[in-house]
Amino acid sequence: MNYGMVIYILGWILKLESVMLLLPCIVAVIYREPAGISFLITAVVALVIGTLMSLRKPTRTKVYGRDGFVTVALAWLVMSLIGALPFTLNGDIPFYLDAVFETVSGFTTTGASILTAVEPLNKCSLFWRSFTHWVGGMGIFVFMLAVVPLLGGSTFNLMKAESPGPVVGKFVPRVGDTAKILYTIYFIITVAEFILLVVFRMPVFEALCHTFGTVGTGGFGVKNDSYMSYTAAQQNITTIFMIACGINFQFYFYLVARKLRLAFGMTEVRAYISLVLVSIVIITINITGMYSFGDALRHAAFQVGTIITTTGYATADFDKWPELSKTLLVLLMIIGACAGSTGGGMKVSRFVIVFKTIRKEIDNIIHPRWIKKIQFDGASVAHETIRNTNVFIAIYFTIFLLSTLLVSVDNFDFTTNFTAVAATLNNIGPGLNLVGPTGNYSFFSPLTKCVLIFDMLAGRLEIFPMLLLLTPRSWKRYN
Repeated sequence: MNYGMVIYILGWILKLESVMLLLPCIVAVIYREPAGISFLITAVVALVIGTLMSLRKPTRTKVYGRDGFVTVALAWLVMSLIGALPFTLNGDIPFYLDAVFETVSGFTTTGASILTAVEPLNKCSLFWRSFTHWVGGMGIFVFMLAVVPLLGGSTFNLMKAESPGPVVGKFVPRVGDTAKILYTIYFIITVAEFILLVVFRMPVFEALCHTFGTVGTGGFGVKNDSYMSYTAAQQNITTIFMIACGINFQFYFYLVARKLRLAFGMTEVRAYISLVLVSIVIITINITGMYSFGDALRHAAFQVGTIITTTGYATADFDKWPELSKTLLVLLMIIGACAGSTGGGMKVSRFVIVFKTIRKEIDNIIHPRWIKKIQFDGASVAHETIRNTNVFIAIYFTIFLLSTLLVSVDNFDFTTNFTAVAATLNNIGPGLNLVGPTGNYSFFSPLTKCVLIFDMLAGRLEIFPMLLLLTPRSWKRYN
């Protein structure tokens, strides 16, 4: 472990967070809220600690694989611990563990909340909750690599450890340039949605917060009823952008580069769009008896979009929908969005690879001498990728089962426990029953909240960084 480099990078992360914490201070000034001082105090603390940690650049700047994974896990944890302080200092969330839960939920773009009501919160706190979605959506390190000419060492391992999906690639040779391209696309999509929401008469502050939550696929709202009281036009705009942000951002890079054949030939994107459309049709038919056809289509499209992209907004209490619709939504929770998007879940690409692997095994049984390789986007899938996918799925369900077992200690019903783990491990937010779209996570014990905090971080960071953080061998120094 290159300890000097880990400390140096964490120092830069804290300095970057101190700058971010100034934004809610500006909001507090605009709305004349004394609570803004809590964000200023925290920004100063983060700046001082970060400066002390990054005063001296290590002579060894190489970031190896395990360094990258452990550093990313530590960075997300440290940012969440610091980012939670203002909520407790200003009294919006008095219990610090609850504040940590809320902040982890924000940065991991989960949207699960311990708050029974959000409307009484200060505007600066509401802004910070939503802004953490926007930063965490594309990734803390991707953001840092885009704005800071950082380290000179190998930064690809940092980006690889943070990026969602089984395969991470660079659009252009330099990692910093890739990060800038990603955030340029991300920023353009953000501005586009914000303008459209304002044009369709959503208040500016609410449009900004909801844009952060939509583009980051997070789900923190500023109203107690989430998206239920907004107009059909505003809901439809959000539906479009949620689904768009669940697409692999490499698709948009190909569009900008005018490589249309590569863009529309992406296997995962085609599978994702097909899954979204089929799910909308099934749910629309299933709930038509509860709404008019137009409303059924709107609610179905919104909920499919918000669940598969793991955003977590709600236009209706889908916990009251027929069992077919609820079951399909739970399956979409687990599948999730595309790799390389801001969405969570296991990722569509992994399921595509698994189904292709199953088909290959069946073909090998039928034709033992037939040598067939799995194809993905016109290229053969490396054995390492297949192995990594299989291991990920095995670990994913192991954590899922263990977490469900630990959560059950609180003695709530199985549906609540199961979907609470599904909603946090897949970074969705709402589940069913007590944690449904009209519920929250405040009633869980401190132990359960810690389990769900781990699940949110493990889900966003693709499990392995959190496992390496807990593995003693990861902390051994290099010879």
